[in-house]
Amino acid sequence: MDNSKIKGMISNKVRGVKPFLVMDVMARAEQMESAGEDIVHLEVGEPDFETPEVIREAAIAAIRSGRTHYTHAMGLLELREEICGHYYKEYGVTIGPEQVLVTSGTSPAMLLMMLSILEPGDAVIISNPHYSCYPNFIEAVGGRVREVLTYPDDGFQYRPERIEAALDGNVKAIMINSPSNPTGIVMAEKNLEQIAGFDNQFILSDEIYHGLVYEGRARSILEFTNRAFVINGFSKLYAMTGWRLGYLIFPKEFSSVMERLHQNFMISANSFVQVAGIAALRFAGPEIERMKKIYNERRTYMIQRLTDLGFSIHVKPTGAFYVFADARHFCTDSYTEAFRILEKAKVGVTPGIDFGSGGEGFLRFSYANSRENIKEGLDRIERYLIERR
Repeated sequence: MDNSKIKGMISNKVRGVKPFLVMDVMARAEQMESAGEDIVHLEVGEPDFETPEVIREAAIAAIRSGRTHYTHAMGLLELREEICGHYYKEYGVTIGPEQVLVTSGTSPAMLLMMLSILEPGDAVIISNPHYSCYPNFIEAVGGRVREVLTYPDDGFQYRPERIEAALDGNVKAIMINSPSNPTGIVMAEKNLEQIAGFDNQFILSDEIYHGLVYEGRARSILEFTNRAFVINGFSKLYAMTGWRLGYLIFPKEFSSVMERLHQNFMISANSFVQVAGIAALRFAGPEIERMKKIYNERRTYMIQRLTDLGFSIHVKPTGAFYVFADARHFCTDSYTEAFRILEKAKVGVTPGIDFGSGGEGFLRFSYANSRENIKEGLDRIERYLIERR
């Protein structure tokens, strides 16, 4: 069979998967580095810290003791119980281990969640801007995306009346993300209460950046409704991106279906990585506090420098490790601008259009890098902005 015929047989579902634009930037940056260029990475949403030693040692001990086989499809009971205890301690909510599914990262959790609630044609409300991959998960299972525009002056938080206007019988769920990627904004308690107050929709809450909050605290949607699915994991808070360990919390009525889905499609998460997750929840607290202190110092520095450089920060981000900076005074095409900055200034940044049309003209900067590298990257951008005047 010739290549053109093979290409024509690729499924429409796959054809519809949109690219993750930050990966385009990273790929070009890596090409430049291979050619000897020195690139400062402010585009990457990945902790620059090593995974805490107590977590690594737990995984090594688990491997040496032979914990290298399948686990229960829902995950190790001990880990699920620790997750339940964590949510009770942090948010005062009571969930049972039968409501927790442990997965190999949060992406499988997202996919199984969408499979479990969506029929073809069902709609999910998401904000615009939003995390780039949400639409792909929804559309891959036959769902439809219904975007609700949010605004810089609100910190890109939902206006509940805009959600209400978008609701109809086809809307099955409302997606929220706090602290947010790309904005770093933590949703207000009143906003969460209002969204939880809608009658018939599930609330899908991406809480992967919980714990990385520097002013106030994040509230879990589980404090406000029992019609919620919560996605969380260990990648961001515990600097465990490569370990691929996440989890999904869901209404207890979904327990048997989640077990069946995971049995069939993934079997189980890695056994020794789950053991490391137990150690993370029990023992890594002091190291997490150290990392958070450093993140906060970087956050304060980056916000001030970007403001001094002429970027507008409409609402100060207080969570995650991103600053979503308004560059519309010089940028109308953020994708082109991100590559221009990469080529000219040798700094990787993420184009705002990656997060939806509402992000056009913005650039996302990550402070998951050392203070020295952040300073160097922003110094280069300062020189670039002076030269392009």
